[in-house]
Amino acid sequence: MPVPTHVFDPPFNIIRSSHAVLDVTNLEASRKFYESVIGLHVEDVDDKAVFLRGSEERQHHSLVLRKAAAPAANRLGFKVANDTDLDKAASFFSENGVSYAFAEQPFQGRTLQFTDPFGFQLELYATMEKRPHLLRRYDLYRGCHPQRLDHFNVFAPEVQGTVDFYARLGFRLTEYAEEDGENGRIAAAWMHRKGNVHDFAITNGKGPRLHHFAYWVPTAMNIIHLCDVMASSGYLKNIERGPGRHGISNAFFLYVRDPDGHRLEIYTSDYNTMDHDHEPLRWSLRDPRRQTLWGAPAPRSWFEQGSPFPNQPLREPAFVADVVIAD
Repeated sequence: MPVPTHVFDPPFNIIRSSHAVLDVTNLEASRKFYESVIGLHVEDVDDKAVFLRGSEERQHHSLVLRKAAAPAANRLGFKVANDTDLDKAASFFSENGVSYAFAEQPFQGRTLQFTDPFGFQLELYATMEKRPHLLRRYDLYRGCHPQRLDHFNVFAPEVQGTVDFYARLGFRLTEYAEEDGENGRIAAAWMHRKGNVHDFAITNGKGPRLHHFAYWVPTAMNIIHLCDVMASSGYLKNIERGPGRHGISNAFFLYVRDPDGHRLEIYTSDYNTMDHDHEPLRWSLRDPRRQTLWGAPAPRSWFEQGSPFPNQPLREPAFVADVVIAD
């Protein structure tokens, strides 16, 4: 299937992935997990929501936990260059039949919320309240020392259509996994806006669902330390996969599940993709190194479980990818 052409003059300018808004059933338990175990910093809290960020982030929040009756991926947030881009985005969505609405969101002001043609619920904003830099406040470090939100990964029933839509918005392809043969289909794609491997990864699967969101940490040792922290603080069963190294992105990783089952990746060691003529790297679906360079297959839960978006019906994937699964 076709690899999208880079679009350098998109209809509006998305800068990067910014924040995730998660619905959780027990706000206190979720706060404890993300603050005390993972090590995010709480910026504001009330009886309905908790706002957290990484130590490198100047923005008010990169994770919002919302109290709800059922767990869900409420919204995924992206930052645009300026307020004019929100109006440009609204015009583009109007012309292309995409449902959207403007809203005032706490600490980030004017926000454009939309549901893309594939059921993913996203929001765009231009400005967010600033908070003091905490990178050098080592006295506040906990858990794995998460520094910044890095990317989102979603289950998409229509991978090719989803990839093509986000390519129109200026997302550039860095790596992709494809079936072998003349008519091989793309089963997963890694796309970026900020010059790393990805801001938004699109994976073949039942959806629309959030597969995971990821935080960057300084070194692989931070990930290993988190394994020790989770093993000694009652969260051993929340470790789902890893630690290990992906072939795709070259990243050292660990996947954990929060108290509601939302999947978080702790992530480091990928590479820059800033050059305008960066050529996407193709992986065969038959190459197990793309999942884990060291050869260990992912567990079945990693392929089958994810966080739904509220009120979005789930659809089966367009095709069943040939992958190696550990039972």
